[in-house]
Amino acid sequence: MKHLTFLLTAMIALSSCGNSNGKKSESGTKHPAIVTEEFIYDIKDAPTPQCHASTIEESNGVLVASWFGGTEEKNKDVEIWISRKVNGKWSKPVAVANGVESEEVRYPTWNPVLFKPKGGPLYNFYKVGPDPRTWWGMYITSTDDGQTWSEPVRLPDGILGPIKNQPIQLKDGTILSPSSVEYKHGNWIAHIEVSTDNCKTWLVIGPLNDTTKIDAIQPSILNYGNGKLQMLSRTRQSVIGQNWSDDYGKTWSDMTPTSLPNPNSGIDATTLKDGRQLLVYNPTGKNWGDRVPLSVAISKDGKKWDRALDLEPLTDKTDREKEEYSYPTVIQASNGLVHIVYTWDRKTIKHVVLDPKRL
Repeated sequence: MKHLTFLLTAMIALSSCGNSNGKKSESGTKHPAIVTEEFIYDIKDAPTPQCHASTIEESNGVLVASWFGGTEEKNKDVEIWISRKVNGKWSKPVAVANGVESEEVRYPTWNPVLFKPKGGPLYNFYKVGPDPRTWWGMYITSTDDGQTWSEPVRLPDGILGPIKNQPIQLKDGTILSPSSVEYKHGNWIAHIEVSTDNCKTWLVIGPLNDTTKIDAIQPSILNYGNGKLQMLSRTRQSVIGQNWSDDYGKTWSDMTPTSLPNPNSGIDATTLKDGRQLLVYNPTGKNWGDRVPLSVAISKDGKKWDRALDLEPLTDKTDREKEEYSYPTVIQASNGLVHIVYTWDRKTIKHVVLDPKRL
């Protein structure tokens, strides 16, 4: 093994995915694990024509959600928006960051990621730039659970911040931030950015995939304890990619395909308090952009995954050419409930609460 590189070892057998047994019934009965389903804002009250790439975090018991919104992805008017759940209701969305550089120059913003390290403020990492091949990392912070935000700070060159999914923090305080680069020449490379001083400075571990075999971006990190970690990534190869570490993320195995399908769409995953792993993904195959259904899968070992329920099931009325339910973020709150936010047809952000004991 070499420090800051990946292990050249054979991987375990490919994981498997069971059939769904969790769709809503024909009578419309919800799965027993679903506690709440709601929109963060009503479509008729949408602050922008489109929205995408939502994230959620708990800050001192307050749920905070963020996403990017504007006339359309990549347009210069796309900003970072925030809503807080107060007294059981989501607050009116407000814009908290944009890509204005000067009176003459403005860029779109992208992919916010909320994260609250132990003992630190609430971070909102995001990207600014013309496109994912040339964007750069930024962040703002809040010390009052998302009510007010600092001035934007640009991350150092070579550090992009978490690209889509949240960092994890190990028991010793080390923060592992899942990140990736989409190069101008077309290759996608996943890596991890590490901080041992609560997000003040960073170093890079990677690349973590061989682009001659698999292109990967937007990783999630799962923590099995005792140094064992698993990274799951979006790929161009119609499957979710995986890496493993046995030394708290210092070194990683080669990336290999799982048997979990991926239509070149964002995923997210989290380790539950009971030790199980929970994945939210689009379980569709080779059609790029085929982002329905959106489903939840559960695993005990990260190798065999059981599709537990469909958050957005495929129905006879689904228009797969137009509809999109995608880019989830998932967390487990301090009370044990699981919170998922995702793009609902680019028109609003949907929030679903699950009781993991019923999965």
